[in-house]
Amino acid sequence: MKALFSLIVVLVLAGIAYAGAGLAHLQFIFGVVIPYLALVLFLGGFIYRIVKWANTPVPFRIPTTCGQEESLSWIKQNKIDNPSTKLGVFLRMVLEVLCFRSLFRNTKTELRVDENGPKIGYGSSQWLWLFALCFHWSFLIIILRHLRLFLEPIPAFVTILDQVDSVFDLGLPALYITDVLFIGALLYLFLRRIVIPQVRYISLAADYFPLFMLLGIGTTGMLMRYAYRIDLVAIKEVAMGLVTFNPVIPSGIGSLFYVHLFLVSSLFAYFPLSKLMHMGGIFMSPTRNMINNNRRVRHVNPWNYPVEVHTYEAYENDFRDKMIKAGIPVEKE
Repeated sequence: MKALFSLIVVLVLAGIAYAGAGLAHLQFIFGVVIPYLALVLFLGGFIYRIVKWANTPVPFRIPTTCGQEESLSWIKQNKIDNPSTKLGVFLRMVLEVLCFRSLFRNTKTELRVDENGPKIGYGSSQWLWLFALCFHWSFLIIILRHLRLFLEPIPAFVTILDQVDSVFDLGLPALYITDVLFIGALLYLFLRRIVIPQVRYISLAADYFPLFMLLGIGTTGMLMRYAYRIDLVAIKEVAMGLVTFNPVIPSGIGSLFYVHLFLVSSLFAYFPLSKLMHMGGIFMSPTRNMINNNRRVRHVNPWNYPVEVHTYEAYENDFRDKMIKAGIPVEKE
């Protein structure tokens, strides 16, 4: 039901764009006003969330560690899983952001029942790691490829990326590898939430909605490229007009483009409110961005209010006679 609700919302959004741009001829609203509004909401919301996280107090050192801490010279330290320097933290973050290292090493736990009765079983989550990696890298490459619509002249790296992505040259126009990986990875992530009972149980409408939004964006984009050919020159005019704050709406652009653009704008506006903010949140996570030097440096909570303490010296002064009678060693006779 939660998945169906999210799907209906995405279909309604697509229908609004199709009706508004195609039937009501509100191309300026869907091609200029809504994209600008979505960009403002995205940047404002993103900056607000990051600043709020940055100002959140972290009174203690709480890095997540998975290896040997720095200790004696003859004990080998795991400098990435248990970093004690800024360089170690940097390398750890790079591997996490670019390679999803913790997800690769993750294991799933499930209750299995056989002839000997129930028992706990452990399995690999590397399929999830693989498809998550395919999705994120494909998404990044697709975004970089789209820079050719917003920049003039087109940067050399964008051209090279475009040529490498279409290296198989299947059909006309050439099939992008990332298009196939993007849709395939999204379908896997969606089916995983439907097929696996434990994941389906904890999944919310907020988990399905971004998946359907991205599937809608990817589907409309592929339809424009491979099925319903549209005027790329006119689309670049729209994109360059938005970038240069001199918006134009050329005639002859099909309604499918405005559906695609409206879904992208909706995703941008929704981004700061959703779990997609993990893109920025991972850098603000104290469990990842902290050095583990708890044994070498004493960390005192700066928000501790002054309290009256009972020192050992005062304790011994109060109970010295009784401690001596009980045979407990004391510092002062």
